[in-house]
Amino acid sequence: MPPFSHIDRPSPFAAMSGETLPVWAVSRADIDRGHFDKTALAWAKTAGFKAAEGAVLLVPNRHGKLAGALFGLGEEGECHPFIGGTLARALPKGDWHIETSPISGPVMALAFGMGAYRFEAYRKPAPEGPRLVLPADADADAIRRTVAAVGLARDLVNTPANDMGPDALEAAFRGLARHYKAKVAVVAGNDLLSKGFPMIHAVGRAAAQAPRLLELRWGKKGAPKLTLVGKGVCFDTGGLDIKPSASMLTMKKDMGGAANVLALALMIMDARLPVDLRVLVPAVENSISASAFRPGDVLTSRKGLTVQIDNTDAEGRLVLADALAYACEEAPGLLIDMATLTGAARVALGPDLPPYYTDDEDLAGELATASGSVVDPLWRMPLYRPYEADIKAKIADLTNAPAGGFAGSITAALFLKRFVAPGTSWAHFDIFAWSPKDKPHAPQGGEAQGIRALFEVIARRHPA
Repeated sequence: MPPFSHIDRPSPFAAMSGETLPVWAVSRADIDRGHFDKTALAWAKTAGFKAAEGAVLLVPNRHGKLAGALFGLGEEGECHPFIGGTLARALPKGDWHIETSPISGPVMALAFGMGAYRFEAYRKPAPEGPRLVLPADADADAIRRTVAAVGLARDLVNTPANDMGPDALEAAFRGLARHYKAKVAVVAGNDLLSKGFPMIHAVGRAAAQAPRLLELRWGKKGAPKLTLVGKGVCFDTGGLDIKPSASMLTMKKDMGGAANVLALALMIMDARLPVDLRVLVPAVENSISASAFRPGDVLTSRKGLTVQIDNTDAEGRLVLADALAYACEEAPGLLIDMATLTGAARVALGPDLPPYYTDDEDLAGELATASGSVVDPLWRMPLYRPYEADIKAKIADLTNAPAGGFAGSITAALFLKRFVAPGTSWAHFDIFAWSPKDKPHAPQGGEAQGIRALFEVIARRHPA
């Protein structure tokens, strides 16, 4: 498995001492106005540089050596907010600083750090890339921890299931806990039955690696209780309701909820926020064997509610249900779950805009504000009560797969809500955890979604 990003990944940032080369980030209007370095401006006009978004033009000095770089932002005020990530792949090796930019220095630096990410666990590493000096007005610790958290989430999701099964996910979980001196407890295999996690056991019992519930604790007793729950389905065949092969190609990402809550936990612990943190990850593989759970089975959950299995490919909500019920036994002040739960969320909002569900109006408002302020897209969806009729089953309390195919993300959220104690401040995030194409700040592959907005909310509530 790849190294922990926050510990072993080379930093994309340079020390403030030493010689650095300038980057002039300019729009097309800036070229016309000419309000930046005159030598660079003259070279831009000679080379026909039009400041197209993401374009880089290296600028020589009069001796033919590298003197800096022009970076295009396209039309004024219209570029991607994290266009600075392109620089991490376009600049030559060396130490650089942002000389001029209409985009704030801290935003450019964060974008550069996220854009520098590479997943090279299975191939020869690329040559060393450029490094950027963090601007004087940036919170260096905040940027570094955010870049590390995003890298950790991406690493965990990008690692294929043969190297990121429940055993390896537990190892990653323990490694993060060890780094921040957190405590870990694990319930695995048949102990899940004796200790009251029957649906986690049912979903994972067909796999070669035992299912388990991972639990991390960090912080001070008596501090506000914050619990994070992440879906850790390390690979999803669909079970006996097997997926078509094309739908399995990215199923290594079905533990993206776990990857993202671990990344969020990294940020919380690294910032030493004054909270009593608990992280729960049900880690399983939804595999096929003689012991696989079946369509038509009825499972009894930790909460006592019975669930009729109408599709074994709707397994994520089952493992989350036991974990959420367990989480609520300690009455957290805030409960967050993250999961790659439904394709319906992607049909509704696409891959880049994760929906979230909550009936806590104050929390919803804080999330909406934070999403905009840190440019971490989120969209609130309704816990529409009339659809609760769709999750009723004929011979059990609930079905895990309502018929009809309508409102799949909403009915999944309503299912989870049945396992959350009344009055709990809770939010559910139905994330994709994947970038289907390259972006300025993110290569195609595993992605962190929602964690920067969540951290903003938590840090504002509980400043260090």
